[in-house]
Amino acid sequence: MNHTFQVDLRGVVDLLSHHLYSSPRVYLRELLQNAVDAVTARRAAETDPPARIEITVDGTTLTVTDTGVGLTEAQVHELLATIGRSSKRDDLGFARHEFLGQFGIGLLSAFLVADEVVVVTRASGAEAVEWRGRADGTYRIAPGSRDEVGTTVTLTARPGSEQWFAEPTVVELARLYGSMLPFGVVACGQPVAGEGTPWRRDDRPAGTRKADLVGYAQDVLGFTPFDVIDLAVPEAGLTGVAYVLPVPANPAERAGHRVYLKQMLLTESATGLLPGWAFFARCVVDAAELRPTASREALYDDGLLESTREALGAQLRGWLVGLARTDPARLARFLDVHHLGVKALALHDDEMLGLVDQWLPMETNVGRMTLADFRARHGEVRFTATTDDFRQLAAVAGAQGMAVVNGGYTYDSEIISRLPVLDQDLVVSRLEPSDVMTRLAPVNPGTELALRPFLTAAQRAMDRMGCEVVLRAFEPATLPVLYLLDRAAAFQAELRSTRDSVDDLWAGVLGAFEKPEQNRPQLVLNHNSALVRRVAALGEPDLVALAVEALYGQALLLGYHPIRPADAALLNRSFLGLLDQAVPAEEAP
Repeated sequence: MNHTFQVDLRGVVDLLSHHLYSSPRVYLRELLQNAVDAVTARRAAETDPPARIEITVDGTTLTVTDTGVGLTEAQVHELLATIGRSSKRDDLGFARHEFLGQFGIGLLSAFLVADEVVVVTRASGAEAVEWRGRADGTYRIAPGSRDEVGTTVTLTARPGSEQWFAEPTVVELARLYGSMLPFGVVACGQPVAGEGTPWRRDDRPAGTRKADLVGYAQDVLGFTPFDVIDLAVPEAGLTGVAYVLPVPANPAERAGHRVYLKQMLLTESATGLLPGWAFFARCVVDAAELRPTASREALYDDGLLESTREALGAQLRGWLVGLARTDPARLARFLDVHHLGVKALALHDDEMLGLVDQWLPMETNVGRMTLADFRARHGEVRFTATTDDFRQLAAVAGAQGMAVVNGGYTYDSEIISRLPVLDQDLVVSRLEPSDVMTRLAPVNPGTELALRPFLTAAQRAMDRMGCEVVLRAFEPATLPVLYLLDRAAAFQAELRSTRDSVDDLWAGVLGAFEKPEQNRPQLVLNHNSALVRRVAALGEPDLVALAVEALYGQALLLGYHPIRPADAALLNRSFLGLLDQAVPAEEAP
């Protein structure tokens, strides 16, 4: 046997009116939306009908009057008293795209601020009807008093909601939601709409239109844009502009865009309208075909929104390419501010990769230059994967004739690795410590043999740190020591450090990943350094150990390597030991 659901109307009204919407201020938007749809319906059915919406406030009573199509008594019973039933649906149940409302629940937002809603409406050729709906889910219908076709909605503020009926608040909300409507809207005697969108194409000179758009950004969005980009997606009925931010944007923040639906504000903070890489732009758009959520405070994420997002991304990308072609100096200024967004796009877009290659300077050990210039001068592209590696190896590599790009900044390593897409013959390689080691000149065999006692003492001091001591002669001579650690050794060192700091269970798990050391970290002493030669000349093994430990600590600090507890203890011990050697002992009295 089939049964019918029992519906608690009071509970449904409370649920939709108090929990669907984020703020009571949307009540005016929903009333204005219904009035706009009523006017739109009448304009579609009649030739040159009056198109006017007026909002008035008298104390704590607000009235919205429109010259729209109005409702008959039968339509009042069918539409106003049925939650979820909208007059803006066709026979198949799909919302007609001329109208803003689609869900048949907008009038419930009035119960956010009032306990009763009074609607007096009159359709062409019918008598006026008065409908009184209450927050408890009941309503009453009676003959109404209205001479012209249209509708009047009246609300009286419930205790505690009077601030939403204050005249300045009502004017501000009416202007916020309806400023771009193409016909007259008057709130408390002040015109708040009627001019349409600021990006409309009309008889304004191009310079005046651009100045108006910049002025809109200053007045509404609060900044002077770097540039203004016209947007259009016909399949979504979308027109508008993208404002390029004049300051760097945080890529981790989801950009909020101002979206109008059929020239009425939907939301001031829509997300997902642009691709993730386009965080340097803020959009103001009007769309006719994109779907709103039931609360009309966000866009419904469907296939149309996805294709719109791709189309808008392509238009921003085209603006960048055009800027590179027509105004390189302006592109350079843009890249100074918003290089992260362009680099993010270059990760998967070959044309943007070419733009980054040609125009975006990067840090190298032979000066800042673009990747295109670097390739032209040096052929092969070597890069470091981290900034710390670059700081440690750049000077040494440069002294050995090796040009290196710092790939440690966001996206740089990935972009450099993609360069063969532009030039298939290009060789791209990550600079490893072993590459540098092969370029360092060995010391004369006779000299190394003479220094064998020193090297033995130094190696004995470094054995407990898991480090191999190597003697080489290299430039610059001002760098006495170099600590080289390849990726495999670095991983094993980090694994051991983590294992030592966790409980026995996790230590056993991590121990399964540990491998025998094949390439230990290398402490490379520079025989060209006068300091190293003086240390090598020391005759006391204990003093040699102290000096080598101090050089080891300096190499860790200069290379920005992590300091383990054992390293910190060694640094402290070597410093105090050298200080003790340098300061004469106090004589006994």
